[in-house]
Amino acid sequence: MRLGLKLALALGFGAAAAPAWATQCTEQDYKGNTYVVCEVAPATEDIRLFLYDDKGEPYGQFDAVDQSLGEGKRLAFGMNAGMYHEDRAPVGHYVENGEEVMRVVPNAGPGNFGMLPNGVFCIRDGRADVVETLKYQKTLEGQCRFATQSGPMLVIDGELHPRFLPDSTWRYLRNGVGTSSDGQRVVFVISRNAVTFHEFGSFFRDALGLPQALYFDGNISRLHAPSIGRSDGGRRMGPVVGVVAPAE
Repeated sequence: MRLGLKLALALGFGAAAAPAWATQCTEQDYKGNTYVVCEVAPATEDIRLFLYDDKGEPYGQFDAVDQSLGEGKRLAFGMNAGMYHEDRAPVGHYVENGEEVMRVVPNAGPGNFGMLPNGVFCIRDGRADVVETLKYQKTLEGQCRFATQSGPMLVIDGELHPRFLPDSTWRYLRNGVGTSSDGQRVVFVISRNAVTFHEFGSFFRDALGLPQALYFDGNISRLHAPSIGRSDGGRRMGPVVGVVAPAE
């Protein structure tokens, strides 16, 4: 049974409590930390990436993305989805609606993004996958309708990133995404309190049972989850991942 369904049942909601397209977000405590967990089914939900509006300006905020969808649609879920420059342009590879905005960056570099191995979140028809960057270049580049590169990888083939230290004191609010091997389970997570990379990666691997997971960002991590009454404001964002659903 999926974690999202387990948590929903624990909170007293039946499996038919929400339409099939409605992303479910719940909270989970794990080893002294609290996380908001939002599970998406790519086979039935419309997952997209958003960066620039029709005038070429960054959306920057969840409400701007929501308003751009037009009548009859709404942003049912949203999260910042990758690191960006001051002008909100993506640091790494970015594809939106099949159009490449930024090339793949395979080499090491400064900051968390360049702490290899990093990875790409790839959305295709009916599935989504987190893939290590070099593997992505060999197997999936050019095949994703949407893609965003970020880093570091949190979990690679069931193993934590080799540079994560169990005794680290480097704590931030953090957010990221993990996927199952078959690409049918996509889980977005944001911490409620400051956590280390090791704690965050361990949550994806050990609590959620996901073999691949990717770090999106820290400190400025943001979530739009109307189902739990949350929509974070603040600094303008770069890439945003979202689920588009029928308006209620």
